[in-house]
Amino acid sequence: MSSIPTVNGLTSGKIPVIAIGMALLVVGGSLAIAEQQDRYTLTIPNGLPWSDFRGYEDWQDVAVSQTQTEIKAIIANPVMMEAFRSGLPSTGKLFPDGSKIAKIEWSFKRNTVSPYSVNVPDTLKTLAFIEKDTKRFPDTHGWAYASWDYDAATDTFKPASLDPSGAQCGYACHTRVAAQDYIYTAYPKR
Repeated sequence: MSSIPTVNGLTSGKIPVIAIGMALLVVGGSLAIAEQQDRYTLTIPNGLPWSDFRGYEDWQDVAVSQTQTEIKAIIANPVMMEAFRSGLPSTGKLFPDGSKIAKIEWSFKRNTVSPYSVNVPDTLKTLAFIEKDTKRFPDTHGWAYASWDYDAATDTFKPASLDPSGAQCGYACHTRVAAQDYIYTAYPKR
């Protein structure tokens, strides 16, 4: 009777099966990583590529707000932050070209470990961008809008429901604050 060699208690016949299984896990994991969405390739129809907002994660907070269902952080690039600090939005003054703002929206939940009642962000819902470029977007007083819906199950973004004009999405809503150069959010006292 011949004996089957073993390695750490495994027969040599099982070792290739385990090795193949491990290789499939590595390849499968690599494919999953390769399939991750490159947000910087996304573009709203007729304008506003996500790449215009590279580094938005490091922008400064302008303000926060809360609706009945969401918490929102409004953040701005250095150009827009400087304009906010100088008193904008105010009647008659315009944000300079290059101003960019992002609105990040989450559902919220109660922080159960806090000693007082406080709501904190939970699931990411949408991300919206606004950019001022009077040469690219003259029909909307220089402003362009992009809104992205986030799908937590696939960890991907897609353009939110848009009107056919794409980059003009949001303009109709923002005309209510035309006297404030189409920006709702004020810079609160710190």
